[in-house]
Amino acid sequence: MSESRYALEVAAGIPVLPALIWAEGITPPQPPDTAPEFLADVTAQARELGADAIPADIKRRVRQMLRHGKYHPSGRGKPASEFLLRAALRDEFPLVNCPVDVNNAISLASGLPGSIFDADITGPRLYLRRGSPGEQYAFNRSGQEIDLEDLIVVCRNTDAGWVPCGNPVKDAMATKITPVTKNIIAVLYAPADKPKPRLATWANRYAGLLKTACGAAESGYVIVDTNL
Repeated sequence: MSESRYALEVAAGIPVLPALIWAEGITPPQPPDTAPEFLADVTAQARELGADAIPADIKRRVRQMLRHGKYHPSGRGKPASEFLLRAALRDEFPLVNCPVDVNNAISLASGLPGSIFDADITGPRLYLRRGSPGEQYAFNRSGQEIDLEDLIVVCRNTDAGWVPCGNPVKDAMATKITPVTKNIIAVLYAPADKPKPRLATWANRYAGLLKTACGAAESGYVIVDTNL
């Protein structure tokens, strides 16, 4: 796959400035025995700063980005970045595999939720919209499902149309990274008023870690201008 094939379309009216990140030819992902250095550094800094590791203004703006209709970003519906901060402060941060650990490190450090997928399952084209009534998907091995109505969702193109596979809270099991994943596509969700250069800094760091830490042959990113 080449960089030009990766694309993210955003439905009108969604107050999000997303970064699309991709990587090709990664090392086969395996669970680490210990936290990689890039993740250990981020979690250590979070524990040092405590609840302020994600500034209150960023928390507020990310929650406002998600708040819509029936969806309220609180309780179990909080953005993934807030779950990660809580896990770091409790010294319970998950170690999954290199690409997911990169996603989680960038999400915690930036305060922005992120989604990461196997690009050979999703395909190189994604679509971001609001979830419709009745839409849901399983997000863990036990089959627990998340209600997607009014939530920002990332969709992959299938024979049945655009099917949700991720969101800023929990991603679908169907497209998660596995030991046979070779190519990655990811989304970092920022509020629409986020300065593009700052978001580009995080996306560039994300893409760089997929290359230096996860062995990708190629990686890159694009900031998707939604023109709100």
